[in-house]
Amino acid sequence: MKFTHFAPLALGFATVALAGCSDTGDEAAAPVADEVMLEVTNARLMLPAVSDRPGAIYFDVENTGDRNYAIRRADVEGAGSAELHGSMEMNGQMMMDSVGQVLVNAGESENFAPGGFHVMVFDVDPALEAGGTTDMTLTVVGGKQKTFPVEIRAAGDER
Repeated sequence: MKFTHFAPLALGFATVALAGCSDTGDEAAAPVADEVMLEVTNARLMLPAVSDRPGAIYFDVENTGDRNYAIRRADVEGAGSAELHGSMEMNGQMMMDSVGQVLVNAGESENFAPGGFHVMVFDVDPALEAGGTTDMTLTVVGGKQKTFPVEIRAAGDER
């Protein structure tokens, strides 16, 4: 009988046995390496003035990490769909359209504000009422996600 056939099996058992002895005391204290290092502040959903029209979300996002993030999608709890949009002036007229992604460089911020980038929110659930909150999940290129609370405001409130 040759022991060379049993060596990989013995190595596998030894690895499992040693893993059981490892110290796992401070796992919760260690930062998560895959965490999306974006911080959202001042997030507010402006409800549509007319039902069956889209609302808009404005917010400030800061990249607190050391790598760039491209936001490629936004999902809003209580909405049928949401799209990243940008506003631009063309021939003296303001226009808006969906954008594929919004880059937030490491250590920098981006403002999602009226007249600029924003999230258009379609098929807003009537249960979303001014004074409440909902959640928005941003997805970055690569598929990682981070969820933030969003204040809900009436159409005539300060944007």
